[in-house]
Amino acid sequence: MNSRNIPLTAATPMVKAEGVHKSFGPVQVLKGIDLEVAPREVFCLVGPSGSGKSTFLRCINHLEKIDAGRLSVGGELVGYRQRGDRLHELRDREVAAQRRDIGMVFQRFNLFPHMTALENVMEAPVQVKRESKSVAREQALKLLDQVGLGSKAGNYPSQLSGGQQQRVAIARALAMRPKLMLFDEPTSALDPELVGEVLDVMRYLAEQGMTMIVVTHEMGFAREVGDALVFMDDGVVVEAGHPRDVLTDPRHDRTKAFLSKVL
Repeated sequence: MNSRNIPLTAATPMVKAEGVHKSFGPVQVLKGIDLEVAPREVFCLVGPSGSGKSTFLRCINHLEKIDAGRLSVGGELVGYRQRGDRLHELRDREVAAQRRDIGMVFQRFNLFPHMTALENVMEAPVQVKRESKSVAREQALKLLDQVGLGSKAGNYPSQLSGGQQQRVAIARALAMRPKLMLFDEPTSALDPELVGEVLDVMRYLAEQGMTMIVVTHEMGFAREVGDALVFMDDGVVVEAGHPRDVLTDPRHDRTKAFLSKVL
């Protein structure tokens, strides 16, 4: 699960954002985000809807292009190459190569409905990394076993619960052996009784040392598993710190008002 390119040291942030801005038309969504995520860290982003959390997550793997600032993963600029004092946008093929190292799990599972769980997990390693089907199959079976779905390898998404589908989606992201995992409210589309099984898989990944950025409303998960927590509102970082400190003794009125509604 290490970078293909630059060996990370403890001094190299896995993710570094410097003055990141993003607008959609006249609407400023990100207004100068500065933050760092260390290797092996579980970094939680919380805040009200529309605060810019999901947009920031999508900027990390260049699904959205930033308008200003700098964003790097593993010491490499995302989506750009610097020559002198100018930034040049990477070609689509180069962006795709960067994106291979970054796994992403969305609110909606986005599984291919015509493929079994096993085929969904095998697809990217075979098509993108050109792995042999036998190698990809062996790895996919191991990953499905890891997320507790070894017995469901032959099932289609329509035959799985929402929680099971999301666990397949996590296995699919892990099949690319990413160095960083992004989770965009991975439990928000699930019935309450299915949330725990997805969070259990994420806890397991944290124990294995996977670097994770998690946009979530699951404050219990943030408190128990998170190493750092950022509260965002209106496109800015309002407060940051250890999850227990921020959740039990928030300093800013905006943080207090938000947490009073969700805790």
